[in-house]
Amino acid sequence: MIVLPLPAFIISFLLLSGTAWLGATRFPKLRAQAAALRQEFGVIQAATLTLLGLIIGFTFSMALDRYDQRKAFESAEASAIETAYRRAELLPDADAARVRKLILVYLDQRLAFYAARSFGEIRHEEEVTAKTRDELWKAVKDSAKANPSPLTALAVAAMSDVFSAQGNTQASWANRIPATAWMLMLAIAACATLLVGIGLRQGSGFSHVLAVLPLVIAIAFFLIADIESPRLGLISVSPGNLMSLAQSLRGGP
Repeated sequence: MIVLPLPAFIISFLLLSGTAWLGATRFPKLRAQAAALRQEFGVIQAATLTLLGLIIGFTFSMALDRYDQRKAFESAEASAIETAYRRAELLPDADAARVRKLILVYLDQRLAFYAARSFGEIRHEEEVTAKTRDELWKAVKDSAKANPSPLTALAVAAMSDVFSAQGNTQASWANRIPATAWMLMLAIAACATLLVGIGLRQGSGFSHVLAVLPLVIAIAFFLIADIESPRLGLISVSPGNLMSLAQSLRGGP
């Protein structure tokens, strides 16, 4: 499930503000009971808010782990591509030149994959990368078959590592926080804001100060969704290692 940062902020803030308003202005019987059992209700309210904080912290940790994993796989992918490029010289000269040219094309396509923002661009980059990958594998395989040796086997192994690194990257980008976790976290947040509204003193009505809690929770949801969105968030996964590699292989500064 893809949860976009800005919609997550807007939807959560409006929903939680609405539940806080309902708690402060509706449910007179519940509010009367909360006033009569002020101490016991305070314990329930504090326990719910504490649980919400723990759930948000745990979910943030999940998102951060996924972000670190994506960065690690980007670095591993750059290392695998560089190794394959260097080992291409173990092939016969004509084959080596062709493989290296295809690797540079493949590298550009991987950079375009990281820069893609729309689903159409992502699908296009995946298709052209798949074609280049097939050409690369055929070039290395045919060269190794025509010139079987331990050296050409190293080039084949390096190319296999490139494809494995790409697969790991694709899998890490598709690994998102489950929709069930988002729904449960939002449900707990709604219960917490509802209890805060119910806990207001009789006759106080809805105060704008009561919107602070929904705002803080919505900001936390925004941050989690932002880290979870490697393409569409403010905190994105930058292909710095791949860009440095592209400059290095082309003899740039």
